[in-house]
Amino acid sequence: MAVEPTGTLPLLDEQNIVASRQMVRALCQDIKLSLVDQTKMITAASELSRNTLIHGGGGRMRWEFAERNGRRGLVLHFEDEGPGIADIALALTDGWTSGSGMGLGLPGSKRLVNEFEISSAPGAGTRVSITKWK
Repeated sequence: MAVEPTGTLPLLDEQNIVASRQMVRALCQDIKLSLVDQTKMITAASELSRNTLIHGGGGRMRWEFAERNGRRGLVLHFEDEGPGIADIALALTDGWTSGSGMGLGLPGSKRLVNEFEISSAPGAGTRVSITKWK
């Protein structure tokens, strides 16, 4: 799979979630993340892609490479224009779920990456950015 330094994938159906996992794997391999870190980033991306589709009504995953203090990293952004999250702190609580899931998506994803940022408001959609450093 050819890897562009920046790009966007739609997250509109189940096939897009599969494509996002494949792209994240290729991006992780491009910056030579360890197999463990690749697995963590792919798992987080899969959870956030699914959240974007199910809770946000679809959206996109954007990616970019980053450099800081001589280290390379992969930054993923998950964006939707869905109903948003009324209480972000509650949504980041282990075991809390807005639906029928296990409540592991957001807090679990946060634990798998080096940096995690979320912004959301009712009616304004949700943006989650994650970073994994080599």
